[in-house]
Amino acid sequence: MVEHCSVCYGESVIIDDVSFSVEEGEIAAMIGPNGSGKTTLMRTILGLTPLKQGEILLFGKHLHQVRPLIGYVPQRFMFDRDFPITIREFLDLSRHYACPESRMLEKIHEVGLGTEILKKRLGMLSGGQLQRVLIAQAILNNPRILFLDEPSTGIDISGEAAFYDVIEHLNKEHGTTIILVSHDIAVISDLVDRVICINKHLLCHGPPKTALTPKKLTEVFGKRAEVYEHHAHQHKHHHL
Repeated sequence: MVEHCSVCYGESVIIDDVSFSVEEGEIAAMIGPNGSGKTTLMRTILGLTPLKQGEILLFGKHLHQVRPLIGYVPQRFMFDRDFPITIREFLDLSRHYACPESRMLEKIHEVGLGTEILKKRLGMLSGGQLQRVLIAQAILNNPRILFLDEPSTGIDISGEAAFYDVIEHLNKEHGTTIILVSHDIAVISDLVDRVICINKHLLCHGPPKTALTPKKLTEVFGKRAEVYEHHAHQHKHHHL
């Protein structure tokens, strides 16, 4: 639950009095034009950017009480591609001491990669492979909620559908609540249960069928966008 949240950088107001809720078991997408505050809002929910005012609760609790339940894949993962670290070593850094090594193999398979990739160096991966490894890292300790900031960045069109299948699998098979930032209206309209339209203020909030109308998209993006029919996922929902 995000309630009356505002975020400022210096004197500039980036997020102004935004309130919304997401239900447990949903896939929700934050959309909005460049510079609208989507990434800032996600980082604020994660405690990476300070609130000026408002309150954020996850599963009815404050962030510090539920950190182990959260997975996060940032928009940009910056690293030295020449650094000699293998995928196995990279994942092992994030593995909780109580998490068996077999979990690493399980998650690599779950994101659609083979175990042979564990021997590769991180810097050798394609954009799509890297995103999948980052998701495997984020779900290694079985989080209840997963945050993804522009998850299809660096993935070619041919691999995009398979990538979103991974996200849908995590949601359906594990009941993982997923909140993602995206610009891809065509994809999210058929994938998500809830849309959160942000442009400094909250412009719309609800299921794609009502949130992604031409009128709303014009209000958010300043131009018309094609709207695709949404087929809702069937989940048992509880308020976060």
